[in-house]
Parts: sequence; C-alpha cells; structure tokens
Amino acid sequence: MDRSPGLSVRLKLTLSYAGFLMLAGGLLLATVWLFLLRYVPDRARFGPGPFAPTRSDLLDAFAPRAGQALAFLLVLGLLGGWFLAGRMLAPLTRITDATRMAASGSLSHRIRLEGRQDEFRELADSFDAMLARLEAQVAEQRRFAANASHELRTPLAITQTLLDVARNDPNGDTGELVRRLLTVNARAIDLTEALLLLSRTDQRSFTREPVDLSLIAEEATEALLPLAAKQRVTIDTSGDITPTVGSPALLRQLATNLVHNAIVHNLPQDGRVWVTTSVHHNTAVLTVENTGDRLTRQLVSTLAEPFQRGTKRVRADHAGVGLGLAIVKSITQAHDGELAIVPRPEGGICVTVRLPAGSP
Repeated sequence: MDRSPGLSVRLKLTLSYAGFLMLAGGLLLATVWLFLLRYVPDRARFGPGPFAPTRSDLLDAFAPRAGQALAFLLVLGLLGGWFLAGRMLAPLTRITDATRMAASGSLSHRIRLEGRQDEFRELADSFDAMLARLEAQVAEQRRFAANASHELRTPLAITQTLLDVARNDPNGDTGELVRRLLTVNARAIDLTEALLLLSRTDQRSFTREPVDLSLIAEEATEALLPLAAKQRVTIDTSGDITPTVGSPALLRQLATNLVHNAIVHNLPQDGRVWVTTSVHHNTAVLTVENTGDRLTRQLVSTLAEPFQRGTKRVRADHAGVGLGLAIVKSITQAHDGELAIVPRPEGGICVTVRLPAGSP
C-alpha cells in the first residue's frame, strides 16, 4: 500500500516527551508566578536593609529567568526524548528488519529478543513462532510438490514406455497394451483425485452439518466388506451414537480411508479389523485397529505424511497412492480434531480420530 510520507514514531515520541516536559515546567513556573502575585504584599522586601529586593523587583527578574528555564527544558526534552525514544523503539526496529527479511523470502531468520517479558518481547516471540510455523509449512509444501511430481511422473513414464514398445512392435498384443494402459491411467486418476481432495480439505471449503460418526463408520465398513472378504480379513464394528459436526462426504472419506488402510495393510490371512465409535468428555472418537506386522514408533510417526508408505506392510495389488492417511490427517485437522497413530504390541496399528462432539 502506497502511503504519503509522515513523521517517524521516534520524532513523534520526542516531541511528546519535550512537550510534556515543557508543560510541566510551565505549570511549575506559573505556580510560582501566581504565588508572588497573590500572597506577597506589594511593598514586601526580601532581605534586611532598605535596598533589599521588593516584590516588584522579583517579578521584573522572574520573566527572563522563566524564559531561560523553559528554553533549557525544551532543549533537554528534545535531546533526552530523542535518546529515550531511540532506546524504547530499538526492539521495534529489529522486528521491522525481521519482517522485511521474511517478506523477501528469508524465513530462517529469528529475532530472539533478549530481556524480560514485556509488550515488545511478547510481540517478538510471537513473530518468531509465526516464522517457525511458516518455515515448516513452506518446507512441507515443497516436499509435497516434489513428491507429487514424482508420483505423477511415474504413470506418465510407464505410459510412455508402453507406447514406445507398441510402436517398435506393431505385431504385438494390443489387447494387453490397452489393459496395461487402463491400469496405469486409473492409477493416475486416483492420484489426481486424492490430490484434489487433499487440497479441498486444506482450504476448509465445505459446509458443516450434524453428522453421526457411528453411521459414517458403518457405511464405510459395509462398502469395503467385499474387499475384506477377498483379503480374508474380518471386520468387527461397535459403538453407540456418536454425534459431531462436519462434512458428511469428507468424514465418509476419512472412515473409508481408515478401514481400507486397515484391510490392505494386514496379515496375509485371518486378519482382523476393529472399528469402534464413542463419545468421551464432549469428544467424538473413531478408532480403527488392525492386525499386522509389528511396527516401530519411528515408522508409524511418518505414516500420515504424504506419499509415505510402510513398504513392509503394503500388499502389491493394493499399494495405493500414499495419500490415504495424509487425507485422514487433513480432514481431521479441517474439522478441528486430532489424529493419533500408535503401533499395537501384537502387531498392526491403532488409529484414533477425535472430533468435537455435536448435539445428539
């Protein structure tokens, strides 16, 4: 925004200090002047002898001395006010410099204002915290863009390879080529739709309405029963009415991703999945547990990051696009909730989604 030039804050504070000092000095001199005029007789002498100064003599000498005193106070107020204003505004100068550096793209700089807590220190600490969050978000976005580019490049490269092979071998099986191209294209479409859904939830561009989380979980489970039967996984659902507020479509996607993830990343046979819903202390809770390989906490802590896959747990025929739990995390945050993923001692993981409870 273009603004017309004006006085600096330091100059304004200096003039304020000097003006206040002049006002205080003027009031003091005015008090002395009124005291001499009102309470001292006209012929009163100040001192012994006939030549001692009278009230009139004091009044004649008071005016120039008062002017000199006011001039001294003005100079003192300007110089002292300029110095004090500079000392007071020094932290603000550091904050302004850090803001300009951040505006130019440098987010690694921190103010780290020393001293005891006051308004300037609180502002500097808040600004440092904001810079730290922005730096982390920018780094995460860059990693996401790099990973997304890599993931999108993979099906395109496979498509290019298949087309090159078909061009060099005109007598090849076109039916097999079409089948492979359809598979690769379906994977690219799934990845693109997942990226669009992730972007939508990050922007929180959805309408909130009352939702029963237990019904959402049941719908997701019923839709995935054929896949569970194919993978020889048993699903157990339980829970009472679990009201919350949010987008039914997004919460259904959340539950579907959790149950699908629990089915696919499971034991080769006789796997189990437990889906439960409940309300605890004004919090709607959805928990999805599954059997599987034993995982470390370090590996589990990365599963909600985009394009992170627990490679030892992925079925080759259901590898996914690496955005299932990332979408769950984004939907949870968009609904002001919390996501917790912990490994089970017996193997597999336990995923818990906590959302603000709504009215029954």
